[in-house]
Amino acid sequence: MHHSSFPRSGEPISKLGFGAMGFAGWFGGNGNDSESSWIDSLLYALDRGVNFIDTARAYGNSERIVGKALSQWSGTRPFVATKVENLSGQRGWGTPVDPQLAHPPGHIRAGAQRSLTELGLDHVDLLQLHIWWPTWGVTGHWMDELQQLKQEGLVRHIGISIPDHRSDMALPLVQSGLIDSVQTIINIFDPTALDNLLPACVEHDVAVIARCVLDEGGLTGTLTEDTVFPEGDFRYGYFDDIVPRSVYLEKVDELRQYVPQYAGSLAALALKFVVQAEGVTTAISSMQVREFCEANIAALDEPELPAEIHELLRFKHRFIKNFNETKIFGEYR
Repeated sequence: MHHSSFPRSGEPISKLGFGAMGFAGWFGGNGNDSESSWIDSLLYALDRGVNFIDTARAYGNSERIVGKALSQWSGTRPFVATKVENLSGQRGWGTPVDPQLAHPPGHIRAGAQRSLTELGLDHVDLLQLHIWWPTWGVTGHWMDELQQLKQEGLVRHIGISIPDHRSDMALPLVQSGLIDSVQTIINIFDPTALDNLLPACVEHDVAVIARCVLDEGGLTGTLTEDTVFPEGDFRYGYFDDIVPRSVYLEKVDELRQYVPQYAGSLAALALKFVVQAEGVTTAISSMQVREFCEANIAALDEPELPAEIHELLRFKHRFIKNFNETKIFGEYR
């Protein structure tokens, strides 16, 4: 497993992170969706060197299941990140959220304490706001509460999750020096965070947690015209409401020219692209299914993409679209 350093502490962080959103059961039934199988997948990942776990208060039973897995793990304690739930009831895309509604005074502390209980930990390594908007500025009761939790040792680092594809919105907060990490969308179709956000994060020693690296499975190559996602699945309507699915699949097919010469699969190509981007601390992927976990770990054992291929992927294959508006659980991603 390849590692980077968490900028503010220098500790090693696996370049592949375990995304535990799947523990909420939002990806539909797949025959491998029992709690015991999810725990088995996480323990397998830890055993193979993955030491970064990303969960959230809003992910149903995810924190509890992560905590249960950690109670069974006898190795070195992994880096555990979670997120404070947004209480506003707003989706979080397109319309700025009022911080008084999203995180009313006292909510961040209460959420952190609940997370610690669910996880069975005395502190978390990273506490992130699941919703933050630039209209909030860089100070306020929400920042004061985060800083106080950090001073008390209940959280070691603090950060935010950017609510949509517009990664540049976090630049003022990154430049303020008040946060330790940013979580944002980065994938082959939308690499725009590499243009401005990542260089700023490198300059200001802010960690970058990349999410949606496989575009909710669209970049794995397994999506077809006939693929049906049942209601309740996180991806229901995701690939169909903004552009015709046929258009999306055409863009995916254009990437097949790089397989197998530069990657063993489309998923490996997509993952390697993000992991190799300068400034990315870790790339999280939902790995509640052991098969997905094994494939993602194997991808990082492949040779790196040549610099010229990485550049081609970054600039030639951009396909930026806001699929987030179709997510039925959008406010929590």
